[in-house]
Amino acid sequence: MAVNIARDTDQIRRWSGDFGREYTDRNDHSPEQLDQSYLQTYGVTRKELNRRFLEPVPRDARILEVGCNIGTQLLLLKSMDFSHLSGIEIQSYALEQAKRNLAKAELLQASALSLPFPDRHFDLVFTSGVLIHIAPLELRIVLNEIHRCAKHWVWGMEYYTPQITEIRYRGNDNLLWKADYARLYLETFDDLELVREERLHYLEDQNVDNMFLLRRKA
Repeated sequence: MAVNIARDTDQIRRWSGDFGREYTDRNDHSPEQLDQSYLQTYGVTRKELNRRFLEPVPRDARILEVGCNIGTQLLLLKSMDFSHLSGIEIQSYALEQAKRNLAKAELLQASALSLPFPDRHFDLVFTSGVLIHIAPLELRIVLNEIHRCAKHWVWGMEYYTPQITEIRYRGNDNLLWKADYARLYLETFDDLELVREERLHYLEDQNVDNMFLLRRKA
């Protein structure tokens, strides 16, 4: 299947090529390994964070992950009895692994710049460490696509700083930005409200990540 993209960008070229494949090989984690990594980094497992944030979400909700890599986050949701899971991934190598891991999920090769779904098609749309790799010039497009496809909730887990700040990533520029992504959603869309937010401080350094759940207002 052809990659569904709104435009060609430096980030798309890198993540869909060898650079993205190398990322997948470095992050080939099982759900159990991911939980252990979270516990070592923050003192809490990813599954526990999911439990805290997804309490109001029915188990039969239609859920989309934007940038699902090999599907580890979706596997964690499956273990919590969420049953209608979908994902998009731009890296074909990662997508093939995700399809093997999640045979019953809807998994497509596509770009976050142009999600191949109708408006409000999913009850919840989420990212985990994906918005940080979207260049500021394209970020509003991606936020709009996520908002467009989300009927009720937008959920995220991203690196945090109060202002958009570029960080060199594995010796490269123009590939990673920290920001207050929850605030950017709220400033962009007046029909969203904050349900829950947690700043997750690293145990061994001064870095901070942010998990947030947003909801369309009634």
